[in-house]
Amino acid sequence: MSHRVVFELPDADAPTPPATMEGLNRYGSARTMQSAPAASSSASDFGCINKASSWRKIRRGRKLSILTRRRWSNYNPNSDRQMREGSNFTTDSSATEETGLLLNKGSMESGGESIKESTSEEEVATPWEGLVEMFTENKINYLFVFIPFAVWSHKAGWSDGSIFILNFLAMVPLASMLGVFTEELAAHTNDVIGGLINATFGNAVELVVAIQALLAGDFRVVQASLIGSVFSNLLLVLGMCFLFGGMKFKEQEFIAQGVVASISLLGFSGVALLLPEFFGGVGEDSEDTATISRLAALLLIIMYGLLLWFQLKTHVHLFQGDDEELALIPFSWALTGLVVITAIVTILSEFLVASIDGFCEEFNLGRSFVGLIILPVVGNAVEHISAVSVAMKNKMDLALGVALGSSVQIALFVLPVTVVVGWVTGREMTMKFPQFEVALYLMSVIIVSMCLSNARSNWLEGSLLISLYALIAVGIYFEKDLE
Repeated sequence: MSHRVVFELPDADAPTPPATMEGLNRYGSARTMQSAPAASSSASDFGCINKASSWRKIRRGRKLSILTRRRWSNYNPNSDRQMREGSNFTTDSSATEETGLLLNKGSMESGGESIKESTSEEEVATPWEGLVEMFTENKINYLFVFIPFAVWSHKAGWSDGSIFILNFLAMVPLASMLGVFTEELAAHTNDVIGGLINATFGNAVELVVAIQALLAGDFRVVQASLIGSVFSNLLLVLGMCFLFGGMKFKEQEFIAQGVVASISLLGFSGVALLLPEFFGGVGEDSEDTATISRLAALLLIIMYGLLLWFQLKTHVHLFQGDDEELALIPFSWALTGLVVITAIVTILSEFLVASIDGFCEEFNLGRSFVGLIILPVVGNAVEHISAVSVAMKNKMDLALGVALGSSVQIALFVLPVTVVVGWVTGREMTMKFPQFEVALYLMSVIIVSMCLSNARSNWLEGSLLISLYALIAVGIYFEKDLE
């Protein structure tokens, strides 16, 4: 029997402590004490403009939860064996730095680290166990069982309805693991490279599906799926964060700077969507419409590049966290996993896109409804759940970072990239969306900006945004009568 000293790991998902008398003095009312404590602005937290940093913090919290539950206090993804029998932990700073884990400062007494002594045998952890934890931490990954059925349905010539549903279900966990491997890869790099990796692969599923539909010549599905992803994040996800967070806290506060920046960028993309309709020629095949769309797409990409320059270079101090990065698997494994998952997503998305027309006929649905309402669920389901989860723990800045940050990434990067890909491949993909969709997009941005204007949220605002999304879904459902 050997002795072991185990560091107490912080609970990254723990809710913020309740308000104190300091909050009472600030707001001058006992009623404020029932609200969520105010979010404190710091140099390392600019707010919701940066999806990558928000998602990184969420993933770090989950990794810490795994390490705490499995008692892998000195886990190193690059070692074959982490805790050899007979080995002992020390409390010196060098050992703490080597683990890359933060001690629970709240439990320190008399300037020393809080430790626990255990008489159980030393546990052994390997990167394989870390990989297993990555796949089993989320119950939605049970949908992996649909992957062989999704492939076989296409090979065996099943009905388009069956092919669509099976490939749809199979791609949901793939999108989840794509995000996990992306963050694992970024954890092995510095902030700049990690930020670029997250910026490139953050919405890879939406980009892959859109390009597959583009190459198939289904431009309507491309447009509907991309603007639908923005609606989903901006209204449904944000609304659910406000609603479920508001059920637990009367009010939740967040940092306003990121909100203003995100809404401004979404408004900028809305202006780009107006240009082809107002100044282009008549019809989708107009040369002026295509030229304006391509120039607008290039400007959106440039704006996205400037945003990355702002986040990763000139104002990097606003987005850098104080916590060290954690990784569960080696760099080579993360890179291999990212490549393999992307390849599978590419194959299944081809099957999915090819079955859309038959699925619409079989279930009497419009292609716009499928693209705008159903397809966004594939790439956003796990992020939606994560955003709502952290909102219920009074981490609204992280929830906003996922919801608004993802909307900005799609509007300023994924959408214009599809236009450029169409330009390069000779497809007349334009940014001339139906007028009512552009109008709904701009109205949604305005309504969300009003809900966020006071840097506070509650359940009523959440129900408003969800109801607005439901109204849009009802209207798009009946759009099939106009086709």
